Amino acid sequence: MKSRATKLVAILASVLITVSASACGADTAPKQADTGKDETLSLAYQYGLSYSPAVIAQNQGFIEKAYHEATGGTLTITWNQMSSGADINTAIASGELDGGFMGLAPALTGATKGLGCKIFTNLSGQEHGMMTNDDSITSLGDLIGSDKQIALVNLGSLQHIILAKALADNGYDAHALDSNIVAMKHPDGKSALETGMVSCHVTSSPYIFAEKEDPALHELTEVDSSYTKEYTFTVGIASEDLYNNKPEVYKALCDGINASIDFINSSPEEAAAITCELDGNPLDVELAYLKKGTYTSSTNRLFEVATFMYDNQFLDNDPVSYENLVFPNVKGN
Repeated sequence: MKSRATKLVAILASVLITVSASACGADTAPKQADTGKDETLSLAYQYGLSYSPAVIAQNQGFIEKAYHEATGGTLTITWNQMSSGADINTAIASGELDGGFMGLAPALTGATKGLGCKIFTNLSGQEHGMMTNDDSITSLGDLIGSDKQIALVNLGSLQHIILAKALADNGYDAHALDSNIVAMKHPDGKSALETGMVSCHVTSSPYIFAEKEDPALHELTEVDSSYTKEYTFTVGIASEDLYNNKPEVYKALCDGINASIDFINSSPEEAAAITCELDGNPLDVELAYLKKGTYTSSTNRLFEVATFMYDNQFLDNDPVSYENLVFPNVKGN
């Protein structure tokens, strides 16, 4: 009896070992599902080739890919196109956006004004210029004290700061033409200049290139020489809430934009094929325009611009240091 019981125990043990081994086998065990957390991200960008890294990132899904590769989760991004950096700042401050891409001036305004955001990447440096349809205007001095209207994105935009810097560099008050400014987004400003609704337009790539080719217009070169494409022009900003509370999403955002910048620099033809559909330019023209810009995640002369803005009352608060304006991962000056 005891012998039979012993045999039964041995048989049961053998069965259990066999079942256990089968359940743990590589060929029969079910694969574990992705454990990454699904997240959302809301971003905004503006018009022009300077925002190509954001446009390419959206088109190629670079940010989503970076997040999935790092976490196994899914990142869903809502993209918005807005006409000014001021609008993006407002949306970030209210919690409607997690981040956005804008000219340097409104980014510095947001970072120094306590809106809860900082710069997380550089995007590009671009050519800028001021064109006029009025033959009597040959320099900035001809506009001071006149009623000639100057179209640019809005007061406080980088185009406004570029104009102010050109005035200061040529011995005038940086605010001497503030009352002449009419706020218009780049495409509308271009149309207004061409139809004679305004006398001048301060704009950037690619609009400045098209305007320079128009024989009915001529350039006031003080603006172009005062803010070259070596300067940081467009940047990405992110909320401090995103940086502090969703570090994996923040890192994916940085990595995705880096991948987009690398794509533009290594495959400009492919990049131009994507952006030309939005800009409405033929591919060969878009490629030529794209190659005129500089695309890098490192800033250049950012703090110099911040200091100019503060010294000329465009910023209410002293930026104090470069580190106050950018997140720790940002390189440059």
